[in-house]
Amino acid sequence: MRKPLLAFLLLGSVSCGDLVRQGTASSYLIVNSLLGAAGDLGTVRSDVLTGSAASPSIVDDLGRVQFQLAMKDAGPIGSPSAPSPNNYITITRYRVEFVRADGRNTPGVDVPYTFDGAFTLTVTESSASVDFPLVRHQAKAEAPLAALSRSPVIISTIARVTFYGRDQTGREVSTTAQIGVNFGDFADAA
Repeated sequence: MRKPLLAFLLLGSVSCGDLVRQGTASSYLIVNSLLGAAGDLGTVRSDVLTGSAASPSIVDDLGRVQFQLAMKDAGPIGSPSAPSPNNYITITRYRVEFVRADGRNTPGVDVPYTFDGAFTLTVTESSASVDFPLVRHQAKAEAPLAALSRSPVIISTIARVTFYGRDQTGREVSTTAQIGVNFGDFADAA
């Protein structure tokens, strides 16, 4: 009787504390929002070809992320611990991976290739935000996105974006957020 109860308690503790135990830093990142920088809410409409037929162009689609810092040990109720400069987290790079809900996820065939990018942003006791390339223009010139040019087909994906950094004592921190990205050759404004 005791073994099943112990197994149940162990299983419950593993899922509840994942965020708190992630990494060895004393603070962690919260993604308050991940949006398209062009004002897209929830889902980014990634136009694979913009401009006129005589002068087409390919451009990056930017994402905008807002971070907040939180302490793993928040302190006693009524007097929470405030972060010190050692707890500040500097984000230095990110990775974008595209997946489809139907399971067709072969990079360069069904979805754009996974890529890494870099920026430097330090999150202190105040929230911080940054714009970054969510869809690179190179991806729009490669399969499968290049085939969408002058086509009515839409590819719906989810972009999983993982942000990597360190606190000021060198301990690694990461967090992941997701946003929908629909790829197509959308009508351009006249």
